[in-house]
Amino acid sequence: MTPPAEVDLPAEPAAPRSAALHTLETALAAVLALGALAWALDLYRKLGFVFLAEQLLAASLGVALALVYLRYPVRRKAARPAVPWYDAAASVGGFAAGWYVAFRYPYFSEHLYQVPADGVAVSAVLIVLSVEGLRRTVGNSLVVIVLFFAVYALVGHFFSGPLQTREVKLDRLVIYLGLDGSALFGLVLLVGITVVIPFILFGQLLLHSGGSNFFNDISLALMGRYRGGAAKISVCASGMFGSISGIVVSNILATGVVTIPLMKRTGFPPHMAAAVEATASTGGQLMPPVMGAVAFVMADFLQISYGAVVVAALIPSLLYYIALFIQADLEAARLGITRVEEAMIPRMLTVIATGWIFVLPFGVLIGVIFWANREAEEAAMYAAGTVLVLGVALGYQGKRMPVRRLWQAIVETGNATLDIVMISAAAGFIIGILQITGLSFALTVFLVKLGGTSLIALLVIAAVLCIILGMGMPTLAVYVILAALVAPSLVDLGITPLAAHMFILYLGMMSFVTPPVAIGAFFAASMAGADPMRTGFTATRFGWTAYIVPFLFVFSPSLLLQSGSVVDIVVAFVTAVAGIWFISAGMVGHAIRRMPIVHRAAFLVIGLALLVPHEIAAWAFWANVVAAPLAVLIVVGEFAAARRARAYRTVPAGP
Repeated sequence: MTPPAEVDLPAEPAAPRSAALHTLETALAAVLALGALAWALDLYRKLGFVFLAEQLLAASLGVALALVYLRYPVRRKAARPAVPWYDAAASVGGFAAGWYVAFRYPYFSEHLYQVPADGVAVSAVLIVLSVEGLRRTVGNSLVVIVLFFAVYALVGHFFSGPLQTREVKLDRLVIYLGLDGSALFGLVLLVGITVVIPFILFGQLLLHSGGSNFFNDISLALMGRYRGGAAKISVCASGMFGSISGIVVSNILATGVVTIPLMKRTGFPPHMAAAVEATASTGGQLMPPVMGAVAFVMADFLQISYGAVVVAALIPSLLYYIALFIQADLEAARLGITRVEEAMIPRMLTVIATGWIFVLPFGVLIGVIFWANREAEEAAMYAAGTVLVLGVALGYQGKRMPVRRLWQAIVETGNATLDIVMISAAAGFIIGILQITGLSFALTVFLVKLGGTSLIALLVIAAVLCIILGMGMPTLAVYVILAALVAPSLVDLGITPLAAHMFILYLGMMSFVTPPVAIGAFFAASMAGADPMRTGFTATRFGWTAYIVPFLFVFSPSLLLQSGSVVDIVVAFVTAVAGIWFISAGMVGHAIRRMPIVHRAAFLVIGLALLVPHEIAAWAFWANVVAAPLAVLIVVGEFAAARRARAYRTVPAGP
C-alpha cells in the first residue's frame, strides 16, 4: 500500500556525502553484518577458521566504532558534509583497537592478571570511544549511568555500610572492563552481534520483499470496517510487524506512515493517533515469535532456551495487545469515530491470495526453534533465506524484490545495528563494574533491606526503578541494568527467576512512551504533527495495563504458562481480560454508552476486583467470585439503559 501523501516525517538535515565516504560506510556496514551472519551459519568453522567468540566481538566492535564516528557527528543530528579530522582519527583508532584485540586476545586472556601495558592502553581506547559512541547514537542518559558506576567503582571502598565495595585500582579496572569476557566482551555484546543481527536482516528482507505491506493490508482488511478501525489497524499491524523487528522506531516508521494519517482522517486527534501508534509499536518487543533483542539476552541470563522465553511471553503479550484493542475501541466510541473509508480497504481474499506466502517464514522460524531445536540465530537465517526466495520469486501483489535488494538489506542491517552494539558495550561495562567491585551483591542486599520482607514493596521499588531508568534509555539497556541489580532481590524473596525477568522486561519496554523522555512517543508525535509531551502522557494512559500486568504474573505464574492446570490458566486469562475491559471503560467513561461518574466508579472497582490474581490470598479469590456476578449485572444494566436512551431519542415529538 502506498503511504498517504500528507504524512509528516521527521525532518532530517540533508548533508551531501562524498562518493568515497559513502562507499567506505557501505563497506563497513556490510562487513559488520556479514561477519555476524557468517558466525550464525557456522561458516568460519566449515572453512577451517577456528577462533574465540571474543575475537569476533572485538573485530565487530572495531568495525562498529569506525562506522559510528563516520556517520554520527559530535552534535547529535547535526548535518555535516565531510568528516572532521578528529572523527576520522577516532574512526581509525576504534577500528585499529578492535582488530588489535582480536588478534591478541588469546594472549590477553591468559595474562590479564599481569595487567600488560598494551592491554591497558587498548582497553582505555575501546572504553572511551565506546562511551562517546554511545552518546552519539543513543544520547546522554545511559552515558551518565555508566560514568556514575565507573566513579563509584573507584571510590566505593571509602564508603561504609551495605553499599561499600572492594578497592579496585584504575589500571586493573580499565583492563578488566575492556578485555575480560565478563565485561565488554561478555554475554550482552555476544547476543547483540551474533543473535540480533540475523533477526534484523530477517526484518529488513521482509520489508524489502513486501511482507510489511502484507501485514499492513491484512490489518486494514480485518479491522477497517469496524468502529475506530484505523486505531485497531495500528494495534494489529504494529503487533505483527513489531514481532518481527522488535525495534520500536523502525516499527513506528514502517506502520505509522499508513496508520497515523488514517487515524487522523477518521477523526482521532493527532496526539491520540501518535500515542496509539507509539504504544502499539512498543509492544512488539514483547510479541512472539521474534520479540526484540532483550528476549535473547534474557534466555542467556537465565540459561534457558529462547523458546521457553517465547512461551512465557505469549499471554503477557496477548494481554498487552488486547488491552490496547479495548482502549482503541472505547476511545473511538467516546469520540464518535466510525470505520475507515471503503475505498481505503483492500479485499481480504486478494490480500491473502497474494500475500499468504509471508506466513511461511514464520512457520520456518518457529519450526527450526521448537521442533528442530536449533539456535535462535540459525533459525533467523533460515527464515531470512525463505523470505529472500519468496520475495525474489513471487513478491507481493506481483511486485518482485530485485536481487540487488539483498545487498541493500545487508548494508541497512549493519547500520541498524550500531546503537545496539553501543548499548551492549555499555551494558558490558556496567556488568563488569558490578562484578569486579562486588557492588551487585551489595545492591541486592540493600534493596532487600529497603523492601524488608514485603514482596509488594520490593516490586514497587523495582517498578519505579524501571520507569526512572527507562527515561531516555532503550529497553535493552534498562533490562540489563535491572537484571543485574533488581532481579536477584526479587528471586531472593521467592519470585521465580523467569517471572522476575519478565517483570523487568514488561516495565522496561514502556521507557519508549513514558515521559519526560519518551523516544517512541516523541517520534510518532513528529510524524503526526502533535505535541510531543501531550502525546507521551496520552500514550502512558493508553498503555496503562503495561504498568499493572507485570504484578499479575508475578503472583499468578499461570499467566506465564509456568504452572497450574488448563483451567487455572483460562480463568486467570479471562478474569484479567475482563478486569482490563472494566477498568478501561471506567477510565474512558464509555462502555455500552457514555456513563455517569457513579457508574464509572463502579466499573473501576469491579475491574480491580477481577484483575487481582486469586493466588495472592483467600480474600483475592472471594473478590473474584463476588465481582463476576456484579460485572454481569452492571453490563446488563448498561445495555438496558442504552436501549432506553435509543428508544427515547426515536419517540416522535408531540403535536
